[in-house]
Amino acid sequence: MSLPHAILTALLEKPSSGLELTRRFDRSIGYFWSATHQQIYRELGKLEADGLIRALPSEQPARGQKKSYEVLHAGRAELARWTAASQNPKPHRDTLLLRLRAAAVVGTAGLEADLRRHLRLHERQLAEYREIEQRDFPPGRDGTEDRLRHLVLRAGIDLETFWTQWLGSALAEFAELPDGEPTSPA
Repeated sequence: MSLPHAILTALLEKPSSGLELTRRFDRSIGYFWSATHQQIYRELGKLEADGLIRALPSEQPARGQKKSYEVLHAGRAELARWTAASQNPKPHRDTLLLRLRAAAVVGTAGLEADLRRHLRLHERQLAEYREIEQRDFPPGRDGTEDRLRHLVLRAGIDLETFWTQWLGSALAEFAELPDGEPTSPA
């Protein structure tokens, strides 16, 4: 996914200012696609210059007033084109997995504590996703938009479930390893 398409999606859901978009990225979209305040504002300028969005007219022009944006027909068409296009999955890159591979040759010192920290972080994220599911997707919310948004949330729940289970297994494996020694000569 690309940032311009994430912004177009968010603006189609609700016309917003850059600050409101930043907050929405922090609360919802940011769970699966993050962006900084500066990246969002830079992209808003590009989207507006490309004729995909426009700033909504302000009732009272004032210096420093926040602009709200809406998606134009060309922006909706671009998002529809991108949504329908085929894309290959991206290779998974995770520094924790690379660090585990490196531990095989340099030793595991300090790594077990970090695995425990990662487990706590994933457990917290899983709990947060489950709270969102309880709050935002009660039985009976089965409109197309709700079902698709819930599907995205379920992906997050499933990924966090995977990580908590995998980290539990990794920690069990660590309990059986000799203390911090490399498995092969350096």
